[in-house]
Amino acid sequence: MTSRSATIFAASIALTPLLQLSEQEILRIYKSMTMLNLLDQILTDCSRDGRISFYLTVEGEEGAVVGSAAGIEPDDLTFGQYRESCGILLYRGCPVNSLVHQCYGTASDTHSKGRQMPVHYSSTEFSSVSISSTLATQVPQAVGAALSYKRARNGRVSVAYFGEGAASMGDVHAAFNMASVLGCPTIFFCRNNGWAISTPTQEQYKGDGIVIRAPSYDMKAIRVDGNDVFAVLTAMKAARKICINESRPVLIEAMSYRLAHHSSTDESTYYRSPHEIHYWRKHDPITRLHRYMENRGIWDAEKEEEWLKQANQLIEEALVEAESTKSLSPEAMFTDVYEKMPPSIEKQMMETKLHLEKYRDKYPMSNYLPWN
Repeated sequence: MTSRSATIFAASIALTPLLQLSEQEILRIYKSMTMLNLLDQILTDCSRDGRISFYLTVEGEEGAVVGSAAGIEPDDLTFGQYRESCGILLYRGCPVNSLVHQCYGTASDTHSKGRQMPVHYSSTEFSSVSISSTLATQVPQAVGAALSYKRARNGRVSVAYFGEGAASMGDVHAAFNMASVLGCPTIFFCRNNGWAISTPTQEQYKGDGIVIRAPSYDMKAIRVDGNDVFAVLTAMKAARKICINESRPVLIEAMSYRLAHHSSTDESTYYRSPHEIHYWRKHDPITRLHRYMENRGIWDAEKEEEWLKQANQLIEEALVEAESTKSLSPEAMFTDVYEKMPPSIEKQMMETKLHLEKYRDKYPMSNYLPWN
């Protein structure tokens, strides 16, 4: 389908990148996906137990997340909605204990120094911008980053992730238009997982999904099976090539399904059928990749058992470490924000310090580092 120079490609585009994948790279992708799945399961339980305040999983969408990370370069800047960053960071080499410290908000949280909600990761080392929580605010920001890359001619792209629900936000449309008009090397990656919390797609939009919007903005677009990690990887490589060679944005719509609840505070069986979830579980991206690896002879039950044991041990060690690490001093709420602290903030900091000294027995101060 064509509108001017805007083209929508089918899911199965050139398979050349797949054929070039080494055994080592396939194992890296699989281990990132399974580690992400295990981490989701365990940290969800931690949230249910009250050990962390909140959690969001990516269960059922591991192929879309990790596949997209594998299809771009390590220094391409990613702007996650919230559900994507953990998988991207794992694939790029972020240690498991670093992610766990962020969710626990400890003094060893290198992502946000204990100031963010759980799952709101950020990393300059791994080129991942901080999660904002508010829907779609990251999408125009990604375009701004891509514009700077275009001017610098540094060969980088930005990737803006969002769901089909967030695609209804005005920020997304503004970003599409800005990226197209300015010719920004941005990949817009829409995870169409069927549900925006409790709102199904049939109540979210009319028409043929999100990808059909691309021609209106003179963008090229790709719709891909989000549960096929190799298809996603291939689509990302193709999109990145277009961004760099043609200096224009590309929209990808990854068709997937959210197997888990929206978050640890949600109970999705109130608004969708267990039979629907069961149907999609049979198309789980991890299971599909596992079968491919077994058929190719690079994976078996013994290797699976050994890897899962190793992964569980890494997570368990990270939990023990996080739960024995104190939180930052309350002073950290005020410092490291302004280069020079304004008098109004300095006043609030001193009032807080005096309050905590006066009512020390009312707060669990032993859980925090001492005030400097």
